[in-house]
Formats: sequence, structure tokens, C-alpha cells
Amino acid sequence: MNQGVGSLDWRGRAASSGGEVWVAEFLPFLHNCGRAMMISYQDALATVLSHALPLETMRVELGQLLGYFLAEPVVAGADSPLFDNSAVDGFGVHAADVTEASPTSPVRLRLRTTIRAGDAAEGKLSPGSAVKVLTGAPMPCGVEAVVMREFCTESAGEVIVKQAVGTGEDIRGRGKEFRRGDEALPIGMRVTPPVVGLLATFGYTEFSVHRKPRVALIVTGNELVQPGRPLRPGQIYDSNSAMLVAALRGMGIEDCAVTQTRDEPASIKGQLTHDLESADAVVTVGGVSVGDYDFVKEVCDEIGVKTHLWQVAIKPGKPFYFGTIARGEGNREKLIFGLPGNPVSAALTFHEMVKPVLLKMMGAKDVSPVLLSATLATNLRKEAGRMEFVRGVVTREDGRLVVRPTPGQDSHMVSGLARANCLIHFPRAGELLAEGEEVTVELIDWD
Repeated sequence: MNQGVGSLDWRGRAASSGGEVWVAEFLPFLHNCGRAMMISYQDALATVLSHALPLETMRVELGQLLGYFLAEPVVAGADSPLFDNSAVDGFGVHAADVTEASPTSPVRLRLRTTIRAGDAAEGKLSPGSAVKVLTGAPMPCGVEAVVMREFCTESAGEVIVKQAVGTGEDIRGRGKEFRRGDEALPIGMRVTPPVVGLLATFGYTEFSVHRKPRVALIVTGNELVQPGRPLRPGQIYDSNSAMLVAALRGMGIEDCAVTQTRDEPASIKGQLTHDLESADAVVTVGGVSVGDYDFVKEVCDEIGVKTHLWQVAIKPGKPFYFGTIARGEGNREKLIFGLPGNPVSAALTFHEMVKPVLLKMMGAKDVSPVLLSATLATNLRKEAGRMEFVRGVVTREDGRLVVRPTPGQDSHMVSGLARANCLIHFPRAGELLAEGEEVTVELIDWD
């Protein structure tokens, strides 16, 4: 006896007076509708980034700045270099005195004194004389160029010069890099060791940066057990917690609370509500698909989270979820990301969708990945409908970049991602990438 279908619930199940039934003839229709309704990767990324704002600023001491992002431009506090100084070990001369100097016709000059880095440059160099200078030494008045010591010989108070030099050669001129008041680095740059070095060059002891986000990680699954504990039948070790905490630490985010919940609405709701009070972003793992025990979206709806997207046209990672809610101190907008439970799907959606948002919250101006063009070493095929991130290894061979997919491309096979240094972008509408074709590859950056 046929049963009438009154409605479809959010999991795509048909509801009727006789209970929940799966209407087989609806499956192809729902499948095609689902593909058509899925948001593209580019639109999904634009959506999540539109809700990411840099966090408040703070002053951090020079020795602790690594990994933060500049909240204001770095302004040169003085000329750089601060004074004319020697770029090499050698001899400061008047350029005209050595115009004709060569190995076969050397020039003899009187050697006046030696100046080291840290010495004061006193007096004035007269024509026909030279001064010995070491790297970094300030230039006395009158020195127009430096001859490298390899082209000179010292003898009885003289220096024999066997190489002609032009005016300004091997002298680091005052203010050649920056003048006082110049912008040395723009806002939004990540603080790397050279950035720390430049700040120290200008005498900074601390600098203004954006606070790093507080992240809460909620991993769902009745089957999950922490590594080191014995497994019972049907259980597996939780790899997602360790992997995503490592990914956060690779970004410099240490403030991360990690909890594991069962696939039960009450458990998920309690933990999510608790974490939203203090975290800037909550990342859930698992429970975002359409299975009978996937409750994350349902719980988010229940507590008032505004859903901005659910299901993205990518592989792996289709069930990705993103929502926002105003909670906690100042009633600030909190971000909620729902990642699929399969480890590769979780890692890749974090890398492609969550990491750029967290970087923007940290103050980064450019969160774009590094894309290269490489020659594909083998045919790749897929069904049209979703953009696919194919894990690969890109190498340089005979002067060109060549990329090969790694073994283990299924969403539960972490080994393929562990081996990979790039992702091959297989366009959404494409079905074949042919051997020898130039393809777009994205470098994987976990730092």
C-alpha cells in the first residue's frame, strides 16, 4: 500500500503518518538537487572570510612576538644604515687615487689607521692615503670607496692596491635602506625571525599585534578512544584531536580547549554551549552529515546559531558547516565550524576553510594559498559536480614542476595526506585531467 509523503525532514527522510520511510523514487531527485544546491568552494570561502575580523590589539615584548601579526606598520625610528659603513674587510680610499690600479700596475698609498666596527670615525682622509676598515666600520670623512683586502697587500706602512674601484663601491650608505619615518613593514605581516631582527634594528623592545584566537575543539563519536588506552571491539583511536591541535599549534595558536563527546544531542549541546562562552571559534569534528546520529547542525539550530552554509561542493569535505552566534563577553559574534569526521576530510577542510579565517582573526592581510602550475604525471578522473583536492607530491624534474598523486586518496586514508606536499585542484565541472596537462597545485602549509 502506498503511503503519502507529507514532508521531508532536514536529513532528507520522508515523514508520514505511518512513521519515517525512505522513498526510493526520490533518491535520484534528492541526489541531483543536493548537487545543485551545494555552494562552491570559492563562494564558501568568501562567506566564512566575510565573518572574520581581526581581534583586539595588544603589546607584546620583542622576544615573544614570533607568530603574531603586526597591528600597525613598522616605522623606521632612524636612518638605516645609521651611518656610512664598510660592507667588506678592506681599505677606504679616494676613488681617484686607484683609477689606474691593476695587478700589473699597482698603486701605493700611505696607510693611516685601522677602524673596526664600533670605533668612532675621526679625522679626514687625505688624497694619497688609505685607511684599513673592517666590515661594519664607520667611514671617515673623505673615504669614497672601499677596496677589498683580497686585492691589496700591506707593506711597511703602505697598502699596495691592485684593483680599481668606483665611487661608493662596497660602502653601505647612510639611509640607503630606510630614512627615519619611512614605513619599513606594512600592517598585517606575520612576525618571523627577520621581522624580529628588523624591529630590534630600530630599537623596539615591544610592538603592537593582534591577539591570537581562543579555539575550542569538540570531537564527537561513540567509537573514539584516546591513544594509549585499550580498544574494545568496534572502537578506533581518535586521530582528529591530535592532528587538529597540531595544526593549530603550527599556526602559533596555543589556547585550545579539546573535549570529546558522545553522539548524543544533550552531550553536544552542553559542550558547545559551554565553549561558546569563552572561545572565539568553536570547531566540531564529526556529526555534520545526514546520518541518524549526526546531531551537530540540529544542536546549532536549537541554541540559536545562524547557519551560513552547510555542504560545500568539494571532495573530500562536502558536509562542512559554518554558523555564527553572539555569545559571551560583549556579546561578540562567535564562529562555529563543523568538520566531517573522516580524518582527511577534517584536515583538509581545516586547512582550506578554517585556517584562513583564524589567520584573518590574527590580523593577517593576505590569507591566499600559494598556487603553482605543474605538469600532471598521470591521468586523473572523477565525476563532475564537486571540486576535488587531490593529494600530491610536486617535484622539480628537468627544469619543470611535475606533480603525482599520492597513494591513499580515500577520505579515511591519512597516509596519502601525510606524504603530500601539495593539493591538485581538480575543477568542479571537470571529469578528466590528462597526463601531461598543466594543472594548478596548492602548496600545503601547516605552519
